[in-house]
Amino acid sequence: MTHLFKRFAQDESGATAIEYGLIAALVAVAIITALTTLGNNLTATFNEVSGELTEAGDGGGGGDGGGDGGGD
Repeated sequence: MTHLFKRFAQDESGATAIEYGLIAALVAVAIITALTTLGNNLTATFNEVSGELTEAGDGGGGGDGGGDGGGD
């Protein structure tokens, strides 16, 4: 029985697998966080562009209507 306990205490293969699992979980959390942040920023950017395009299409957006106003 003592021999079995010593062998169990010296076996580190399980600990190595757990360490790799924890590293993989941390990497996954970092990737998910980065993609979520990137997705939110992209959504805000597309909404802003959409708003500007809608404004331009409705005749808003300022300006004098374009053209040089002269007839050559």
